[in-house]
Amino acid sequence: MSIEHSAYTRREFLNSGLVFASAALAVPSFLQRSAMAMARPLLGVSSVAGVPDDHILVVIQLSGGNDGLNTVVPYGMDAYHKARPGIGVSAKDALALSGADGIGLHPALAGLKEIYDDGALAVVQGVGYPNPNRSHFKSTDIWQTADISATGEGWLGRYFDSECCGFGKGESGKKDNSNEKSSTNSNPPGIAIGRTAPLSMQGRQITGVSFESPEMFRWSGESVDKGLAKAYEQSNLRGSEHTGGKETNADFLLRTALDAQVSSDLIRKAIASAPRITYPNGQFASQLRMIGQMIAAGLKTRVYYATLGGFDTHAGQGGAQGRHANNLRQLGDALKAFQADLRQQGNAGRVLTMTFSEFGRRVSQNASGGTDHGTAAPMFLMGEMVRPGVHADHPSLTKLDEGDLIYGVDFRSVYAAILESWLVASSKDVLQGDFDPFPVIKRA
Repeated sequence: MSIEHSAYTRREFLNSGLVFASAALAVPSFLQRSAMAMARPLLGVSSVAGVPDDHILVVIQLSGGNDGLNTVVPYGMDAYHKARPGIGVSAKDALALSGADGIGLHPALAGLKEIYDDGALAVVQGVGYPNPNRSHFKSTDIWQTADISATGEGWLGRYFDSECCGFGKGESGKKDNSNEKSSTNSNPPGIAIGRTAPLSMQGRQITGVSFESPEMFRWSGESVDKGLAKAYEQSNLRGSEHTGGKETNADFLLRTALDAQVSSDLIRKAIASAPRITYPNGQFASQLRMIGQMIAAGLKTRVYYATLGGFDTHAGQGGAQGRHANNLRQLGDALKAFQADLRQQGNAGRVLTMTFSEFGRRVSQNASGGTDHGTAAPMFLMGEMVRPGVHADHPSLTKLDEGDLIYGVDFRSVYAAILESWLVASSKDVLQGDFDPFPVIKRA
């Protein structure tokens, strides 16, 4: 049976999601358009007109529901100290933020405070969405799809589809639902450091590339059977000889194999280079170090994704010290190193970094010295293009929704600002709704 008539059509490959590089045997590490979309711009193919190739977005997920009240601390509010007698951060310990009376950062965020003082950090308070969901999984999906129903493609996936390979816009500018649109002039998809590409990076045509380490991002058939190496090389050579015309599924797989190999080699070479500064120890800092190395190497990837977990602090959370403090210290120290790295590279003006968590925590501490699932929380945006300072009013600690904060800023308005003012994309198309961009980005 020929490949063209097998059950594995190209659309099924495109819709199947990412195949782990470490699991691949006789085929490349991932068989989908994300490989092609990433490799072609690296080989010099032109990009979409009007889209700023030099703009990069780094998304950081604080997984588990970060306690926003002990991150951006309202130390000047009496209600805060009354609600948290055992885990609150005192006024003397909080790192006061200039221009925001009674608001400071957790003392473990000294690294982030330096970025704030340098004018490269924006703090957006009270971010959430209507009718908040307190389930980790559901709320994470809401943030990642930018849809209160938590269904559909990821918001970054829709961005990749729309801006990188033309999905959603036909020649007349009208919506085009074809899944077979060419990606010849596409920009690269996102890269996530981790075992799987997050939902936010999964589109109809494009799925982000993901890997935990550069060693895993390779074709591994030869390590299983050395005899496969020659066959794999011949397949790649055949793929490079494709000259156009109607492409069969066999052509598609061969061409994707070649693109995957090129992407793998470029990324592993980038990460093997020595970073310009020393990063702190820890898995999260290692993720940012790899992202910094890929940016320094000139990869044209537009979006990177990293994750710091451990924020589900139901017990033993601590105040100035403890579990939460350790997580925040990792965050602040790694971000300080990352920003310093970007400055050394000369890329600090090209990279916007955004943090989010699926929800905040309840206002009052619980009986276990921790906090339970809540609602609104702050977001950080870092880079030379942000409007620095503290934005939006801090949510009331006395006017609550069943013990939880009432959000003041819809997270989709922050996404809209990033899309419109930084990635230069239609937020209405990507977010599938009208959201006024929150004024936190200086320029397009």
